[in-house]
Amino acid sequence: MKLPAILSALLLAACTGAFAADPHFTAIALDEHIQIGYGLAIADVDGDGHPDVILADKRQFVWYRNPGPAQARDPAAWHKYVLAENLTPEDNVCIAAQDIDGDGKCEIAVGAGWNPSDTEHSGAIFYLIPPADRTQPWAPVRFPEVEPTTHRMRWLRLSDGTWGLVVVPLHGRGNKKGEGTPVNVLLYHPPTPLNDPKGEWRSEVVDHSLHMTHNFDFLQNDRTEGVFIGGHEGMHRLRREKGGAWENLAVNALSNDHVGREGIGEIRQSVGTKASKGGYLATIEPMHGNRLMVYPAGDKIDAPPYDQGTLLTDRLVEGHALRVGDLLGVGADQIVVGWRGKTTEPYGTVGVAIWVASDSASGSWRETVIDPDGMACEDLQLADLDGDGKLDIIASGRRTHNVKVYFTDRATSAP
Repeated sequence: MKLPAILSALLLAACTGAFAADPHFTAIALDEHIQIGYGLAIADVDGDGHPDVILADKRQFVWYRNPGPAQARDPAAWHKYVLAENLTPEDNVCIAAQDIDGDGKCEIAVGAGWNPSDTEHSGAIFYLIPPADRTQPWAPVRFPEVEPTTHRMRWLRLSDGTWGLVVVPLHGRGNKKGEGTPVNVLLYHPPTPLNDPKGEWRSEVVDHSLHMTHNFDFLQNDRTEGVFIGGHEGMHRLRREKGGAWENLAVNALSNDHVGREGIGEIRQSVGTKASKGGYLATIEPMHGNRLMVYPAGDKIDAPPYDQGTLLTDRLVEGHALRVGDLLGVGADQIVVGWRGKTTEPYGTVGVAIWVASDSASGSWRETVIDPDGMACEDLQLADLDGDGKLDIIASGRRTHNVKVYFTDRATSAP
């Protein structure tokens, strides 16, 4: 798939501002004994000003305390604490962490009850009330009514300055193989006071049109509240209108009986900068798929049709993690992708890679595989953990049973 010349030029400008570099990383293992590592979040748990690593594992929700810049690269200086465990008989699956009350310490919501084959009764959501000593177990408050197959969640800052919790199930209620009742994408509003164990988490339906979803990202430079969501029926943009109602713009949609396409598993937005102008959307296709794609989004954050996308690689094996960010400090974002692999595949059994756009006029990208055999990547995040001003990569491994940090060291100009 090749872009027309004008779109190719736009995409190149959006990605790098004509830059190519060889990235270098130093890896440390925070944990080598997790079970699955379903999801990661980065936030300041204890209010010391340093971002901590928070993990949704199979039976536990845990956090790893950042020791501060001087010791951040010493794995022995990171200490692990249990937030909550064994909340449901089924697995945990997702976590969202954000300081929503402005006290410098994050609030945490979690998803559990994971059983994707049970589209009637599975799924659970909890808000965790912190103790005075946040290294001790937190008190779970279970939401009384949720949708089945709770799968992904994130805190969304609303236009009135408050925060809400967006929760996206994998399937609609009673849905079988992507057919039947559509998914209810929900926005939960926290109670007042926030940590009232009897407070009501009021919900509203953001969308009820998609039959199988996988992941989502927020509109980052739009004045309205909005979400990009990827799933079986392609890429959709959900936006709240002035009257309060949500609209599905179906910017890159597939019909439920589409042929030759298999939907979108992961989706991330790069908004661009003043130097690099327009942004882009990166996707992994299909769900748990092999293709890493890039779509030029432009200033209006509207995605073009599928035939205007650029294929970066089709060699991912169960691609399951995707982030964009300027790790190299060049004023534009790179793409970080993780796959959890199979031992029989030739493209590295498992791995994490960073994609950087080249400085050639063609708009091509160059890949650097960071950890080809040491990280069966289930999820990843980007954050500056050592305070040096550069984003680092944090990843959790499914079959490798580990949590690693890849500290960004430097970038050297390519020959």
